[in-house]
Amino acid sequence: MITLAGIRDWIKSFGIAENYYIGVLDNKKDKSIGVYDRDVSGPPDIAIGGLDATKTEKRSISLLIHWSKNANETEQKARYLYNTLLCQNNVTIDELHVDYIYLVVPMPIAVGTDDKGVYEYVIQFDLYYQKEA
Repeated sequence: MITLAGIRDWIKSFGIAENYYIGVLDNKKDKSIGVYDRDVSGPPDIAIGGLDATKTEKRSISLLIHWSKNANETEQKARYLYNTLLCQNNVTIDELHVDYIYLVVPMPIAVGTDDKGVYEYVIQFDLYYQKEA
């Protein structure tokens, strides 16, 4: 299984932010990226033929880019991260090969500012990866 910690470490390897988190942004430090599970609904993704025929799994992720009080700077970092994700190939996370990164949104989503006036964006994507044996 690909873990949030594994995804955080993969995102961290891009060298974009100063702080990286899973679950909660501690003290909401500027120039941070948070990695979260994305809410999804519906049945599990099981291939025709059942679990034995199912060779891949999916992890639905939401990234929070909590950057600065400068709207333009924050947007540029969010777009840079988005484009970095878009261009990824040959990815391994938690020793599992990622077959496909599906960006669910056509661009980073501006979600306004936090209570301190720091701008934030969200990027949503799905990771399709080889199921563990």
